[in-house]
Amino acid sequence: MASSPHASPRAFPHVSLLDLAPVVPVVVLDDLSDAVPLARALVAGGLPAIEVTLRTPVALDAIRAIAGEVPDAVVGAGTVITSAQVEESVAAGARFLVSPGWTDVLLEAMRAAGVPFLPGVSTTSEVVALLERGVTEMKFFPAEAAGGTAYLKSLSGPLPQARFCPTGGIGPGNAPAYLSLPNVGCVGGTWMLPGDAIAARDWGRVEVLAREASRLGRLRPQV
Repeated sequence: MASSPHASPRAFPHVSLLDLAPVVPVVVLDDLSDAVPLARALVAGGLPAIEVTLRTPVALDAIRAIAGEVPDAVVGAGTVITSAQVEESVAAGARFLVSPGWTDVLLEAMRAAGVPFLPGVSTTSEVVALLERGVTEMKFFPAEAAGGTAYLKSLSGPLPQARFCPTGGIGPGNAPAYLSLPNVGCVGGTWMLPGDAIAARDWGRVEVLAREASRLGRLRPQV
């Protein structure tokens, strides 16, 4: 598919997170020294929005390093599940927040943080509940296990105001099918971050894979 004319990350958060690039890399970092070169490779490949998951002890420091040393990156925190994590992530420099699910307590903490956020949903009732609360952009997780493209397509009719970033089980083979849906702005994935490339610190390979991923999106108008 043709390469998308992505919005500039410097315009964020005035531009929706879902419109920065067709793919948001979901990053799990075990070694803090990998954070900056990995982020630089992703940005060079056309994927400026980077979700660093809070699954490892170095995650917050990695967010802090990327925010401080990679100005063209839009770094965010993923797997955010507590109010404390919301506060810690924003203090570290996270410019967006992503959760695998949501509660009213977590939702209010994310709303109060003053940065864009994607609460996770996997059912129609959860989507409707967020719409009632004025939230229209969400993470659909776990995408493949929760019904995949067929499920999201079925939601677009009755709930056209909801937009999604599907994550979970998505790779280069099925990403274009998700991105072709009218209610999908971007997808999250890890395929541009293969374990052997990270272990070898082969940032050139990461950049190539990121560039390939950045070309998966539909042609989008400039924002």
